[in-house]
Amino acid sequence: MPEKSALPMATEPTAAPCCGDDCCGGTKTTAASLKTVEVKSPETLAPTADPRAVVREKYGAVAQGGNCGCGCCGAEADDAAALSALGYTEEQRAAIPVGADLGLGCGNPLAHADLRPGETVLDLGSGGGIDCFLAAREVGASGHVIGVDMTPAMVERARSNKAKVNATNVEFRLGEIEHLPVADASVDAIISNCVVNLSPDKPQVFRESLRVLKPGGRLVVSDLVLTRPLSDELRRNVDLYVGCVAGASRKEEYLQLMRDAGFREARIVEERGYAVGMENLPEGGPEREAFSAVVSVKVRAVRPR
Repeated sequence: MPEKSALPMATEPTAAPCCGDDCCGGTKTTAASLKTVEVKSPETLAPTADPRAVVREKYGAVAQGGNCGCGCCGAEADDAAALSALGYTEEQRAAIPVGADLGLGCGNPLAHADLRPGETVLDLGSGGGIDCFLAAREVGASGHVIGVDMTPAMVERARSNKAKVNATNVEFRLGEIEHLPVADASVDAIISNCVVNLSPDKPQVFRESLRVLKPGGRLVVSDLVLTRPLSDELRRNVDLYVGCVAGASRKEEYLQLMRDAGFREARIVEERGYAVGMENLPEGGPEREAFSAVVSVKVRAVRPR
């Protein structure tokens, strides 16, 4: 059994939503509803726009407790049912520090990471730190976990969560997953939870992942992939992009990008349907159609020795 480090639990509540159930004239949305989209006047990405800018803006708002604008209205407390549906065990759910889960994941990459005591783990797009803190328990006091996120407010929140639970074997760094602030061949395992699909340059993400992994190291990613193509109009929809749908790749394309970067044994180790927030989308609308085109997968690959 892996060594478990004793992370004390934080007891402070997360920031309360800043508006009520009638926010924006409709149903209150939460951090989890970055995966749900209620489009009234669709915002469109310009052809030359860097989608990372809008992702940084939207996720930064969630990290700070949300706002009273339409789209995201504050993070709720950890949702045990949602975490269970994503594959987190009862033991893992009990160990997540308060404020670390912002409802932004689409699976549990740790389920197939096989982490061992003493290992160094890197989390791509670490958000509030949920998977970092869980990984820290697996690698123990002799191991080390690095979370990288491009949103300053997310890094700040994750560091605050770290301080609350005194997680001495975890650190959070500001950086883009396309340009990791991590040394060559320095980590044993990489995990990521519904983040790679947000990158406009996925080949570079996988090349960087290969660079920082030690020979024989593994990459385990939980992500959304498309089962069928989306129209160009839906691909440019800002809400769908931030919701991890518009930027998603086709399933086989995703695996091929890993192989092209130099990974071996790239394969899907688990696949589930994904319907988080589907009930909030209008029947017959293009947004519901877009969400029905994605599935949640866990993909594992290895850097050759």
